[in-house]
Amino acid sequence: MLTAFARAFRTPDLRKKLLFTLAIIVVYRVGTHVPIPGVNYKAVQQCMDEASANQGLFGLVNMFSGGALLQITIFALGIMPYITASIILQLLTVVIPRLEALKKEGQAGTAKITQYTRYLTVALAILQGTGLVATARSGALFNGCQVANSIVPDQAIFTTITMVICMTAGTAVVMWLGELITDRGIGNGMSILMFISIAATFPSALWAIKKQGTLAGGWIEFGTVILVGLVMVALVVFVEQAQRRIPVQYAKRMIGRRSYGGTSTYIPLKVNQAGVIPVIFASSLLYIPALVAQFSGSNSSWKQWIQNNLTKGDHPIYITLYFLLIVFFAFFYVAISFNPEEVADNMKKYGGFIPGIRAGRPTAEYLSYVLNRITWPGSLYLGLIALVPTMALVGFNASNNFPFGGTSILIIVGVGLETVKQIESQLQQRNYEGFLR
Repeated sequence: MLTAFARAFRTPDLRKKLLFTLAIIVVYRVGTHVPIPGVNYKAVQQCMDEASANQGLFGLVNMFSGGALLQITIFALGIMPYITASIILQLLTVVIPRLEALKKEGQAGTAKITQYTRYLTVALAILQGTGLVATARSGALFNGCQVANSIVPDQAIFTTITMVICMTAGTAVVMWLGELITDRGIGNGMSILMFISIAATFPSALWAIKKQGTLAGGWIEFGTVILVGLVMVALVVFVEQAQRRIPVQYAKRMIGRRSYGGTSTYIPLKVNQAGVIPVIFASSLLYIPALVAQFSGSNSSWKQWIQNNLTKGDHPIYITLYFLLIVFFAFFYVAISFNPEEVADNMKKYGGFIPGIRAGRPTAEYLSYVLNRITWPGSLYLGLIALVPTMALVGFNASNNFPFGGTSILIIVGVGLETVKQIESQLQQRNYEGFLR
């Protein structure tokens, strides 16, 4: 891997792309520390030192923003509105025929869907920015902080509008920076920014575990966390690369005097076909009751039940619901993202067949059978990985600071593997250039 990076920096055009990507990352990290107007920055810092953040409600968004959410900076919303908009458009593509037709139009249709994603991102940024300002003003952003109510001292409507506009503009800038990386840098820009946001929270989380530890000054807890993280990374890499290859044979066809086809290939079905999306869906769905209870004025029994059972990550009811939702959304997302009937029809159209399976409906039934069988271990794996922050360090009493959580590890490993593959493929193109001339 180090040799590949060294060769990349020795290649002039690749070196420019890598340096451009690094420059955009620096700009992004600087923006995560620039506070927006109307925020008492000293009160924010005091609350971050004295009290713990309400991770049950805002932990996921804070992770995707690289810690900018709790500091209420211009990039406080980070990449989360774009992720949410992309997921919504992907789901609507299955439901709305117009979007499905655009998806099949090729590059022009994809560009149109990307434009819709940008508009929806801005709308979601306005909605989430308004909710963040209201939460910060009510003092609910931090638990137990004495000056939490003075984070936004000015209650004027003009100040609120200014803060929302600044955060919405920051989200648009983050989206633009990601697209710049995609066009002129290395890898997928949005994924790279997501990778940097998550990795930026690791040093502080690891140091907090060391400070809270009691064995040998905290170094034993610190070393144990590093060891658990390395084991998890190895496990995630192994499962993410695992796939079931369905062999496909294409019949030989004679067109004029030329023969076409006669080749053999395979359909790669990954064990974790859904990626990290089921974890995000489950987390977002469990946040909704807690948000409703937080902004509810009455102290009813249902509100107390939600606060006692659905806002604590180590509660058995929360753990059970979280695990079951991840398994459900894993099957749900695989069902809408991979259509066995469409794959079988395309194979039949181009003369392809699975050895031992008749073309058409039997092929679709066979693909559905195999897909269901490999989705079960994939969904259980996702559920277990997502529960690691809750279960791993209960003995150290530091589970809230455990950095190697399921969502973060899945994203970091996935983006890292994809970026390294892109660098290697571009290096191979340059190494084989002499043979292609």
